[in-house]
Amino acid sequence: MNTLQINNLTKTYPNGVKALNGINLEITNGMFGLLGSNGAGKSSLMRTIASLQEPSLGSISFNGIDVVKQPQEIRNQLGYLPQEFGVYPKISAEKLLNHLAVLKGILNKKDCKEQVTALLQQVNLYQHRKKAVYTFSGGMRQRFGIAQALLGNPQLIIVDEPTAGLDPEESNRFLNLLSEIGENVIVILSTHIVEDVRNLCPKMAILSNGEIISEGNPTELVASIDGKIWTKIIPKKDIEIYKKAFGVISTKLVSGETQIRVLSEQKPEVGFEMIVPNLEDFYFATLFNQTNKKA
Repeated sequence: MNTLQINNLTKTYPNGVKALNGINLEITNGMFGLLGSNGAGKSSLMRTIASLQEPSLGSISFNGIDVVKQPQEIRNQLGYLPQEFGVYPKISAEKLLNHLAVLKGILNKKDCKEQVTALLQQVNLYQHRKKAVYTFSGGMRQRFGIAQALLGNPQLIIVDEPTAGLDPEESNRFLNLLSEIGENVIVILSTHIVEDVRNLCPKMAILSNGEIISEGNPTELVASIDGKIWTKIIPKKDIEIYKKAFGVISTKLVSGETQIRVLSEQKPEVGFEMIVPNLEDFYFATLFNQTNKKA
């Protein structure tokens, strides 16, 4: 069983921006969802865990190894798919994966060939192995990205916003692949897409302004607001009136009309209906409560 322990992790950049503020997490094998809006600090946390930057305060240990003091130890066991994987050279997927395998220390040619072939098959790219990666679609590039992240049989895999920009079919294929991988290792899925976390992760945390504001099992977290989410269709022009009067956690267009969702212990007023909450409701309710605490 792998264990990633994060204690009081804080990161302040030279310009004074505090990207992370006292993060505490313990993550073990399986899929772990890190949910937060753009700018919440997710990428800063991923980069710090991956030893691409040092924290200002706090510690990270992986299976008892101090990641800050021994960064090479974590790199040897890490698979990382950043949000932007960069520019691809004009060589085939197979050649590029072979090159990356050597960089990861897989020097035995037979081992390297076997691993590259197996990974290209696993991510369903074997039939495209002779094509240059820069010609791939977004979904194919992401699958190539996870293949390179899996080189060397890592025990900790970090994927940062992996489905952003993918069409629904590619997104499902990619998430199913991640789910298979995540059975025997730690996979941290960093995303702002609630659906990805709900479908895949038995454990999750919500990050906001560099702080963990909620953590737990998605189903149990949603159950905590059962009976407290109400909805109503209102005229678009009345949104601000309702926001001032009630705890409006989200608004969206439904068949051209404005639907609001309100967090309340009892029925806010005539016309509201109680609904069964989902993870998106919990996410917005948590952010709403956090904003009200600071106000």
